[in-house]
Amino acid sequence: MRMTGPVRAVGVLLLVGLTWLLANSFFGAEGVSSLRHLFGGTKAEPTQFELRPQKFKCGLSAPCPAKHLAFRIVSGAANVIGPKICLEDKILVSSVKNNVGRGLNIALVNGVTGDLLETKTFDMWAGDVSDLLKFLRPLHEGTLVFVASFDDGATKMNDESRHLFEELGSTAVKELAFRDSWVFVGAKGIENKSPFEQRMKNSKNSNKYEGWPESLEMDGCIPLRPPLEG
Repeated sequence: MRMTGPVRAVGVLLLVGLTWLLANSFFGAEGVSSLRHLFGGTKAEPTQFELRPQKFKCGLSAPCPAKHLAFRIVSGAANVIGPKICLEDKILVSSVKNNVGRGLNIALVNGVTGDLLETKTFDMWAGDVSDLLKFLRPLHEGTLVFVASFDDGATKMNDESRHLFEELGSTAVKELAFRDSWVFVGAKGIENKSPFEQRMKNSKNSNKYEGWPESLEMDGCIPLRPPLEG
């Protein structure tokens, strides 16, 4: 015997209702929302697992303003993991690039264009501080200086080398000591202290690693300088 129209409609409604109750019981609200989307309803809202924070240049959580350089610096971890310097999503210094070493890892950048000028490592445990002095003395006005320590960045420091970093905007360098972690961004000709500097003191009472403090990580946005006159 064939079902009449009204009876067939009631049967369909009962089937839909039963499906809805089962979905709600087994899958909860998210399952119901997905079923609604599957059968042509409104699009399901993303769950907390589907939401991912957007990352910008060098992993920053927000984009830099126009005419600013995005950067991230990570100091070395003990004497095992090398430091890293990222600028505008380009890795300037890292173990992968095979251009890191014990001591101070430095990248020089044109403060007007943002172009990399040079990277170099200075061994502050067994090296010669005169190499660092020759590197820092002739810097041109507006040059950006990115520094990340690895292992020990201070033992061979002398008064002149500390003074040169102070002229670049550092306030922590005068206290920098054996195996301290240090990250810093300064500039030749800066008028005030740099806002981009962190230091972690080597102390056996607070060290994360045996004999070394924890690694430091710093990021931010650096304004480009206008072209120099003349």
